[in-house]
This record gives sequence, structure tokens and C-alpha cells, in this order.
Amino acid sequence: MKKADIPLFFATLQAANPHPQTELEYGSHFQLLAAVLLSAQATDAGVNKATRRLFPVAGTPQAMLDLGLAGLEKHIKTIGLYHSKAKNLLATCAILVERYGGQIPRTRQELEQLPGVGRKTANVVLNVAFGEPTMAVDTHIFRVSNRTGLAPGKNPLEVEQRLLQRVPQEYALHAHHWLILLGRYVCQARKPRCWECRVSAWCDYRPKTPPPA
Repeated sequence: MKKADIPLFFATLQAANPHPQTELEYGSHFQLLAAVLLSAQATDAGVNKATRRLFPVAGTPQAMLDLGLAGLEKHIKTIGLYHSKAKNLLATCAILVERYGGQIPRTRQELEQLPGVGRKTANVVLNVAFGEPTMAVDTHIFRVSNRTGLAPGKNPLEVEQRLLQRVPQEYALHAHHWLILLGRYVCQARKPRCWECRVSAWCDYRPKTPPPA
């Protein structure tokens, strides 16, 4: 993708969805962190189904600790890898209560020290909770960035760094949401829906996928 085309690419995505939001459901910064931690290798819809039952009874770090491992696992057992996620989430809750008074830290270094929280999760929290223009590169953003030529890279960190260099500042806050939604619903892995893509004019992918007969 040519550098001159990138502002047009994002302006088009912005016009279609001026204020994109995460599809994870949450009511606090802690609940956002918990939902993102649970979403690894799982769908947002699947996480939301579980957290709709979980958060009303354990919506704070202390309440989740009080629920205990067996109680937490009972609420999230429909989510993949729920055993390890439950252990990490409870360990994170303990740290939040002991070190941060139940609040979520605001720096990447502190977030990434929490069990189960990697760079992508930290980037989501920094962006959604605290309004920082981070790029949380998941499988959708990795695919879209490489397929379109927007920010090619061999791994998520390379793609993240290229996005930070190439995305115009005025679009940086919402860029990762637009790219996630584009990858989830249009630029899909097996068969991209090029015929309904609003930004196909600036995409390097060839040949474009024709509509179904």
C-alpha cells in the first residue's frame, strides 16, 4: 500500500464507523482487563456469554478472589483454556489488590507483569481504558496488515511497529479497532469478501475475490 493511500484508507473506515468500540462487554477497567485476558484464543462472543454470568457476582478483583478457583472455573468453563486462564486471572487479582488497591496500573511495564497479560492485552487496556494510541495486533490485524500491504511484518511485533510508523496520528486512536473489524467481518482468512470491502481500492491483495455466483 502506497504511503499516500493510507490516509484515504483510514478516512474511509472512519466515515463508515466514526467511533468503533471493542466488542467485549465490560463495566469497569478491571472487567475490561479480565475480558481481554479471557479472550486469548477465544471469540469475543464466547467471552461475553461467560462474563455476563461472571461479572454480576465477581466484578472486582476482591470479589473474584472471594469466588475462588472452583467458582471462577464454573463461570468460565465454556471458554477455551479456562483452567490456565482462571489461575492467571486469580493471580492477577491478588496482585491488583495487594499492590494497586484493586485498581488497574496505567503503564505497559506494570500491566505486562500481571499473570496472563502479554503485550497485546496490555495494548488493548492502554487503548480502550486510557485512550493511548496503541496497536494491539491480533490474528485479524496481522492478516489485514500483511494482506493489504498496510504494514507487512513477519510477526505481531513487526506489524505493530510498522503500524505505529505508518498510521497517521489523527487515526491512531481507533486504528486497531477498525482493522480488527475489517479482518473479522470482511477481510476474512479463508475467503476475503473483497466485493463488499470499502477500502479495496487501496489494498494490495490480488486477485480480488469475486462475489459468490
